[in-house]
Amino acid sequence: MIRKIGVSISLWFIFGLPHGFAKPEKHSQWTISLSKKELKVGETIDVVFHVAIDKGWYVYATDFDSLVGPLLTRFVFQKNSSYTLIRKTHSIKSIRKYDKVWEGEISYFTESGEFRQSIKILKLPLQISGTIEYQECSDIEGKCIQHEEDFSVAPSSQKTDDSKVIDSSSHQVQLEKIKTPSTETTSSNLWQFFLLAFGAGLAALLTPCVFPVIPMTVTYFIKESKSRKKAILKALWYGTSIILIYTTIGTVIAKVNGPEFATWLSTHWIPNILFFLVFIVFALSFFGMFEILLPTSWVNRMDHLSERGKMAGVFFMAFTLVLVSFSCTGPIVGSILVESSRGGFIKPIVGMFGFSLALAIVFTGLAIFPEWLSKLPKSGGWLNVVKVVLGFIELALAFKFLSTADQVYHWHLLDRETMIVIWASIFFVAGLYLLGLFRLPHDSEAKFIAVPRLVLGISCFAFVFYLLPGLVGAPLKNLSGYLPPLATQDFSLYTFSRDDSKTNSICDEHPLYSDFLFFPHGLRGYFDYEEGLACAKKLNKPVFLDFTGHSCTNCRQMEEKIWSNPEILKLLRDEYIIIALYTDERKELPPHQWHRSAYDGKLKKTIGKHYTDFQITTFNTNALPFYCLIDTQGQLLVPPKGYDLRIDHFLAFLQEGIKKFRNNQE
Repeated sequence: MIRKIGVSISLWFIFGLPHGFAKPEKHSQWTISLSKKELKVGETIDVVFHVAIDKGWYVYATDFDSLVGPLLTRFVFQKNSSYTLIRKTHSIKSIRKYDKVWEGEISYFTESGEFRQSIKILKLPLQISGTIEYQECSDIEGKCIQHEEDFSVAPSSQKTDDSKVIDSSSHQVQLEKIKTPSTETTSSNLWQFFLLAFGAGLAALLTPCVFPVIPMTVTYFIKESKSRKKAILKALWYGTSIILIYTTIGTVIAKVNGPEFATWLSTHWIPNILFFLVFIVFALSFFGMFEILLPTSWVNRMDHLSERGKMAGVFFMAFTLVLVSFSCTGPIVGSILVESSRGGFIKPIVGMFGFSLALAIVFTGLAIFPEWLSKLPKSGGWLNVVKVVLGFIELALAFKFLSTADQVYHWHLLDRETMIVIWASIFFVAGLYLLGLFRLPHDSEAKFIAVPRLVLGISCFAFVFYLLPGLVGAPLKNLSGYLPPLATQDFSLYTFSRDDSKTNSICDEHPLYSDFLFFPHGLRGYFDYEEGLACAKKLNKPVFLDFTGHSCTNCRQMEEKIWSNPEILKLLRDEYIIIALYTDERKELPPHQWHRSAYDGKLKKTIGKHYTDFQITTFNTNALPFYCLIDTQGQLLVPPKGYDLRIDHFLAFLQEGIKKFRNNQE
């Protein structure tokens, strides 16, 4: 408890005495330099902060979870037209350990420490100023002291000729102590985070990766549950297994591989093709072509095992759910994985527990429910009809996985019209089956068509008729995110042409990557951050920064249901420069654009990894969609916004950004 007591003593020491009676003691000295001597417009350099610390004292770093407790060192840069910030300030080789007092991992410096902030030079002369907020502590003396110090860096020798080079070998470095240190401390709200994660788990149930697992669960427990007592016991173990697997494996994945693993699993062709094939096999099994059974030797072995062996089978079902659904739920839990890999411990466990608890509650209920189904009358073979219908749904959703890989790798095997034809064909045949026009293996002969079966058949044909206008470009907003984007369609009567007079202005008619990346609704913009920001400066407009992905279902829903609103579309077209950053784009960058991440130390070679790293290091999340309104210096105008299908909220978000941008111009 010495450090927590020390914080209280230190705050009393700093703020409890009469004003002006004593100054807070100081045990660290800061110096600032630039990473290059010769500075050129357009290049990226580092501002290097070095701190010398008295013996027995330490200063906290920037690379651990702020909710653990201690105050992270923070660098606040004054806005300035001579430069723009690139990502966040990061610590260099800080000491990391688990702290029992704060109950989490922390990082800090003793004796000396180094921080770096990357900036891009926009014009000369270069002028940098701001504030350092930090906390120095001593376990020996039992106190922690907070400080705020101003800094400024202005290279003394400056050349303003056409070469636009300045010499930074000597600097005017100024550090001034502010009279009143900050008293604001950060406290965690784990209950709020738990509820947020729980809500995300409920939302994940609506994804196309989780929904198809429901028939597997129903079928398995119908066959395995012989009594109510055993059904409840297995169901509870099934739910517990989901929680254990998600919480344990999810946290381990974050620690070992980082949040990029979630992106890999949801976008790489290997897992998506594998899931496609798995669901094709499941569909054929539901149709009665074959049964998926364990080898006879395994079955005989399990017959000789105790109850523990049967529980192992339930655990395997839970593991299958987690594995398959993670392809869609990965982006949802991405922020939780970021927290885990950045050094937090308690918070990611709470978040993963909340997320998996939502799944476990629903699937546990479904696991108990099959016993009630088995008691219902079996006349007419209605249960096999349900199984076959679920097979049609499995078959349709299998193509969603193939479509994801197709979009990410630009194979153009499943463009929008192809996907519509496949789905329309599947549900047309399903409608014929429900109306009794043909039978499949294991179907019993029906003397009449039951009313529920007739209603389902009509629903299938209605869905087919709903799909057909999509072949000529109808937006089909209710399926946005499940179908490939409209830009992949060869023919459309509904979309805007590229030379439409209402299309928004941009600085370059052929932006980088525009040959294979597109915006919806005839909008134009950029797919490279630097190129888009340069245009925003030239036209003096705010930036609508869109972190998106080919595999992001919610991104497509936002574009079709929210961006298409006339008022929102007008603001995007007339008031903003749009930059879309695809975090799952697999196209490799030229070697000179590769960079090693300050976040995880890995080399980023592709567009997607480059902008995933940019999103994580700048905004501490990799959730999609993620919208930021920034000024021409790359600074946020308003808090970022995520997935939200309320038009009035998104409209207010855009309007507030415009208002803030104009106020800053005055």
